[in-house]
Amino acid sequence: MIRLRLSSLGMPAVLIALCAFFTWSTWTVEAAAGERGGRAAGALWESRPDPSGKAYVVGGLNDESRAFAEGVRESLNGRAEVHVILGTPSEARTALLGLVGRGSPPRAILATPDAGAWAIWPALRAATPELRPLRLITPPHQGRSAFLSSTNLRNVADQISVIAILAVGMTLVIITGGIDLSVGSLVALSAVAAAWVIRAFGGERAGIGAMALASLASITAAGLIGALSGGVITRFRVPPFIATLAVMQVASGLAFIASEGQTIYAMPQAFTDLGRGNALAAMPNAVLIMLALYAAAHLLMNRTIMGRRIYAVGGNPEAARLSGVQNARTLLFVYTVSGLTAGIGGVITASQLKAGSPTYGVMYELYAIAAVVVGGTSLSGGQGRVFGTLVGAFIIAVIRNGMNLMSVEPYTQKVILGLVILGAVLVDQLRRRH
Repeated sequence: MIRLRLSSLGMPAVLIALCAFFTWSTWTVEAAAGERGGRAAGALWESRPDPSGKAYVVGGLNDESRAFAEGVRESLNGRAEVHVILGTPSEARTALLGLVGRGSPPRAILATPDAGAWAIWPALRAATPELRPLRLITPPHQGRSAFLSSTNLRNVADQISVIAILAVGMTLVIITGGIDLSVGSLVALSAVAAAWVIRAFGGERAGIGAMALASLASITAAGLIGALSGGVITRFRVPPFIATLAVMQVASGLAFIASEGQTIYAMPQAFTDLGRGNALAAMPNAVLIMLALYAAAHLLMNRTIMGRRIYAVGGNPEAARLSGVQNARTLLFVYTVSGLTAGIGGVITASQLKAGSPTYGVMYELYAIAAVVVGGTSLSGGQGRVFGTLVGAFIIAVIRNGMNLMSVEPYTQKVILGLVILGAVLVDQLRRRH
């Protein structure tokens, strides 16, 4: 029992350790920027306010400087008159000299971190006696981790959502002792099918009904092709690797034929909200769909007869058959589910990229298999947990994201990810031996 608990906690512990490592490795100490920096600078100004009651904000011509100015206004909240000077260093110098010429030289400047490093300040003080008492207020330096930023964590979850959705169906397939190499091509076919139907119903002017029909049709088509894989495997006893490899080529070819080898654009804005929007402020829609599918798969595998049959077929097909389990129907079911999840992934991909292309989904099947294996599912079948697959998907996402933040070159990233997958397979083999 203790060993079982440690085994179940192993992958989450690895994920936590990876998050801790990338938090530490991307930790930097820098001046607060944007709106947060403006609030901090405003608080410093209030500790030693300008006697004139005016706060001058200086920054560059960018969104971050504008946000900085808004942060200053929010911090001072009408307790001072805020004047904003945004532009190049020479434009800021001209504006400040204009204030001196009008007899109202500023006593303090609230500068963005970039503006605070401009070389004009020593020259201004030296050449203009009225500006020698000038105080330059910049936001204080604070420590932060690029990995732990809310934007980055959201991106990690958003970027892994499609791979994790594919891994739901892949988990069921691998637990039965099979493999599905067609899911990447089914993502492309589903995305092209959705875009093709939407274009046929008006493109950017398509309504909600057309978008729902396009999504349903593309997911159904992917599910039927998944059922085709299952039928070939069960009816003709073709090895899953060969059957799904052939179906992968068929699905890819159909995607190119349907799109005529081109990317299909002209998608309505409402359709992009499926993959990019936020039904909840803190969580993208794609992540919500992913979590809902994992919850459904968890209930299927742990609370239904079909779930027990899937484990039985993967653990010992002959014993399952002698126990009354219809192995063929069980395998047909899991390959159909794998196709359906690939179809859902394709619709989300088309929504996120606002287009359908036959080149989508390249290498997705390998990433999905990697998530399943890293999550603890045995390639020999009969063992695995849906929750473990979700953890495995996030482990892969965190490793890729962390290496990007650390500027690790793409070729090295491939080597590291390959070693991670190899390590997961070796751990599985050692666990089965003992």
